[in-house]
Amino acid sequence: MSPLLATIIFTCVFAASHTAPQEPLQAWTEDVVSYSGFQLWSATPRNQEEREFLLKIRQDYELEVWKEARSHNSPVDLLVSPDFQTELKLRLADAEIPYEVTISDMQTAINNENPNVTDSGDEYENRKMAGRFKRYLAAFISFFPGHKMDWNSYHRIDDIYGYLNYLADSFPRLVQLVSIGSSFEGRPLYVVRISSSSSGTKPAIWIDGGIHAREWISPAVATYIIKQLVEEPSNERLLQNVDWYIMPVMNPDGYEYTHTSNRLWRKTRSSTGARCRGADPNRNFGYQWGGKGTSRDKCSEIYHGANAFSEPETRAVSNFISGKANQIKVYLTLHSYGQYVLIPWGYDVQYPIDYNDMKDLANKAASKFRRYKYTVGNSADLLYPAAGGSDDWAKSIGIKYSYTVELADTGNHGFVLPASFIRPVCEDFFPALEVFVDKVATLKV
Repeated sequence: MSPLLATIIFTCVFAASHTAPQEPLQAWTEDVVSYSGFQLWSATPRNQEEREFLLKIRQDYELEVWKEARSHNSPVDLLVSPDFQTELKLRLADAEIPYEVTISDMQTAINNENPNVTDSGDEYENRKMAGRFKRYLAAFISFFPGHKMDWNSYHRIDDIYGYLNYLADSFPRLVQLVSIGSSFEGRPLYVVRISSSSSGTKPAIWIDGGIHAREWISPAVATYIIKQLVEEPSNERLLQNVDWYIMPVMNPDGYEYTHTSNRLWRKTRSSTGARCRGADPNRNFGYQWGGKGTSRDKCSEIYHGANAFSEPETRAVSNFISGKANQIKVYLTLHSYGQYVLIPWGYDVQYPIDYNDMKDLANKAASKFRRYKYTVGNSADLLYPAAGGSDDWAKSIGIKYSYTVELADTGNHGFVLPASFIRPVCEDFFPALEVFVDKVATLKV
């Protein structure tokens, strides 16, 4: 090692040890949640009686539902604790309800999900040491230009934000990085504005990801879209008549928590005044808030929050979008999983007056998918009612083309989609954006 390089490294380490911000206390004081022995079961009710039986089982054993649909013969995915597996097998056998175990050990699936990252499941001391080393390494890397993003693995929030800053610095005429507020734990909430014009008068498309923390494929796809729009000259046509606002991680606290403590965490990390933290941000938007498919129970996965926009993340997003509602013509919110393009209204089985227009555009977009097949339809009709969703809210303030996209897969991996799927999912999704661009280019601001 050269003396100069050694000096730089020493200086970085010294500076990091004195000035680098400490990790949130909770990241080191909470145990890492283990899902050893947990299984993902996919049960298929064939009639209403069997659906009601599954509902009772869910309630009796407080099972977490990963996916469900209204129609018969549509599988219901359930996360099953090892404590209940023997008894549930007997009950399902007695009821003659077919099921299969799609993930035989959830912790093994988690450990294998992101093989290029080795510290996501380490115990307390190893994580503490790894975190300190990462701060030193980050300080060292900060002396040099570049970023650590790729689409071969899932990345922590610092990598994602580092990439966004890199793009803003490297492409200042094209990219503007806008901080629209702060999360509950103080992380910036970043929106990337991509435009070939400085005026901001062109019609725009909004895309967000990472509302639900555990849906890692969502921020991966959102950042891939940013890369394609900014760094690939062949996509310049997509910028000629349309501006873009992309928020890759709406729930950064929850997302980071899934990397450090609980891979399957869903909600925000706000304090509720109870032992359970966080609200479901996709039940917290201010249209039909508190309705069907939500809960007042602060420990529920679908807890809607103390009031509409109680979470700083949803409040910041609503303030930003409301100020640009006349400009934004398409709202796309990326989730997983199931492979659906969902159309409002989601709060109940109700259809907007322009539903057919919305469905026609969604079908055209879905026709671009080659590797994965997506089902298009009304949210509450295809799946279940869920009030307070971001897509319903966006539609309610006048954004005509508002959709939720449930990305791959359909249940073999669920939320724990291996990193090897990132590029196939991203590459399959991106061409569909041309359909939205062509529509938006015809609309006036």
